[in-house]
Parts: sequence; C-alpha cells; structure tokens
Amino acid sequence: MQVVLISGLSGSGKSVALKVLEDSGYYCVDNLPVKLFAETVQLLRMAGHDRVAVSIDARGGAAVAMLPRHIEGLKFQGVDARVLFLDSKNETLLRRFAETRRRHPLAADQTTLEEAIAHERELLSSIAEAGHRIDTSDLRPNVLRNWIKELLHADRGQTSLLFESFGYKQGIPLDADFVFDVRCLPNPFYDLNLRPLTGRDAEVIQFIRKEPMAGQMLADIRSFMETWLPAFRKDNRAYVTIAIGCTGGQHRSVYMAEQLAAHFRTSPLNKGPVLIRHRQLPP
Repeated sequence: MQVVLISGLSGSGKSVALKVLEDSGYYCVDNLPVKLFAETVQLLRMAGHDRVAVSIDARGGAAVAMLPRHIEGLKFQGVDARVLFLDSKNETLLRRFAETRRRHPLAADQTTLEEAIAHERELLSSIAEAGHRIDTSDLRPNVLRNWIKELLHADRGQTSLLFESFGYKQGIPLDADFVFDVRCLPNPFYDLNLRPLTGRDAEVIQFIRKEPMAGQMLADIRSFMETWLPAFRKDNRAYVTIAIGCTGGQHRSVYMAEQLAAHFRTSPLNKGPVLIRHRQLPP
C-alpha cells in the first residue's frame, strides 16, 4: 500500500496536488482530522485500496504535530508512506489571498493575514521536516502537476537527487537542502547572441566550458555531493535537493544543474533516481 500525506500552507497548492493524485487513480481524502488519520488508512487498506492520498493542514490545530509519528508507524507496518509538504514565500501567499479574496483558515477578527500565515508555519513545522518540501512560489499549476507525478514515480526505497536551477532575482528556493552560488562565473547574458538562449543550448555550453573556473566549480560540487551522499542514504533521506543559482536562472545555473544530473545518473556512487528542475525556464 502507498499512502501520500499532502500538507502545507494555505494557498500553496494543496488542492492542485490532491487533484493530480485523484486523476492518477489515488483514493483521496481532503481535510481529514488528524485523530482519524491512522484509522482511515487502516479502513481503506482493509477495503482493498492500495493507493491513498490524504490532505491534512493546520486546521487540525496542535494535533498535527503527531503526524510524523503516524507516518513512522505506517512505515513500520510496511506501508510506503510519503509526505509532500507544499510551501510558498510569504509575499506570494499574501498576493494569492489578495487575488482570490479568500479568507485564511486561521484568520480571526483580531488577526492579520500575515499573523495567520506565521501561526500556520509554526503549527506545520514538524510536518515540513518530515517529508519532501516543494516551493510553489514561482510555479505554474501545470509545472507543479508534473513535478508531483515525477516525484511519486521515484523509488521510495532509494535516495533521489534533485538538481534545481534558479535565479537569485526570484530568491532562494525554500525546498533546497544545499545551495551553490555560481554567479562568480562569466555570464553569457552579456553576449547578445547568447542572451536569448539557455544553459541547455550548445552555444552557451561551449561558452561556459571554455572557462577553467566553471570546470573547477563543477568538479568541487560533484566531489562534495559524492562525499556526503552516503551519509544521507544512511539517514534514510528520500530526497536531497541541490539548488544551483545564478542571476537570472537561465544560463550558468541551468548548465551546472544539467551537467551534475548527467554525471550522477551514471555514477556508481549514486544508487537512486536523479531528477532535474529549472525554476526560471518555461516548461
């Protein structure tokens, strides 16, 4: 049996995630009270459901702190239990609530929207650390759908590496475990012929490869991850996200992420799937 617990901040895309799983054949339960989580999973298991998705958020109050213990209990019973935590930057959440004119679930007469978001983060902090965090701040719904499908197809018994390019203009991704800054490398943006291209294009690849600093930085990041990846596997980490940032997230960071992903897909030191994301490139 596979159980996917979806949680996260209000306005971060939990409804989109649950709909993706429902369309993929999962039995979905929305806004389930925490106290009914374990019992509901057992009932659905007895009924023959082998793929279940449950959405639980901060409306469960202080009881949500018990969810990591419930997840560990399911794993002990042999259930493939996964946690997807959807997050967004505060300014993004404020904008989304302003656009939709929805009321925050934790808002009260004497509580501002910012205070409600801060309180929600505090309530959900234990769940955020228990699963794979997805920063939806800059994501379109169709990109989020694709990412969730990709994550769930990865083998849960192994540590998946996610290489993620981003632009510092948009801020550091909230879901990054490691962040490497490649802005010190020569920027193809200042070559008018390369400006409209990306780090996937041959001309940009050639431009970056001829710079010795780029090769050294690539080798250093690769060596660092190869050294510490066994420790993350030993710690039973399901996902490790390595974020590579440049100014705009179009050239240098994309090149580095692509090169690292290509290396680890064939590296004998890596035993799990390798995924790649480009935050600032169109899907």
